Amino acid sequence: MMSTDIITPGLIPSIKERLNHPLPGKASQEKMLTRPKIPVNIPRFERKGIPAGVLLLLFPDNDNIHFFLTLRTETVDHHKGQISFPGGVQEHNETLEHTALRETMEEIGIKPESISIIGKLTPLFIPVTGFEIFPFIGWSGNKPVTKIQDKEVEKIIVASISDLIDEQNHKIKKTKIRNIPVSMPYYDLNGETVWGATSMILSEFKTIIQEIL
Repeated sequence: MMSTDIITPGLIPSIKERLNHPLPGKASQEKMLTRPKIPVNIPRFERKGIPAGVLLLLFPDNDNIHFFLTLRTETVDHHKGQISFPGGVQEHNETLEHTALRETMEEIGIKPESISIIGKLTPLFIPVTGFEIFPFIGWSGNKPVTKIQDKEVEKIIVASISDLIDEQNHKIKKTKIRNIPVSMPYYDLNGETVWGATSMILSEFKTIIQEIL
């Protein structure tokens, strides 16, 4: 098992440097793909998808580096009751980076000026919704104070990089989606089942951390 005593803020410059090089990409994301793929009927998009920005926000706490996930409410338009990163659909002429920061402030109350964007991960297209997710990685030098927007967020989940890279937390369960038997990989983080697009984004991030360590 990897040592966790180097999971400190000193890791951040290494992550930032690694993100400037070719990313692990699709092969890493697909380690967390539910199989077999569930057929979906979606319209053909002239572009890759509806652009959305999300934020994987890193921060130090108790000699470890953590990040936020959110449990979405049952009243949101998309991904009801699922675990995701703060984020949402790009608006007007804003950049996707600005989208991720704006949505993070709107959903969990963290001001953009307290966050430094250190890089981004590989975009991920979600066939079920037609969204193309653009994940950004941010850093806050102190543990942020959060405030939930309760119309969209049921609760905030805090997980650590140490938990993410612990292979005991990478699990697979047999279940059914739309009555089709599937094998669903997931991360067990802080007692929560993190699967689907969120786990695929985390898988690429995990690969990057493992390369650095």
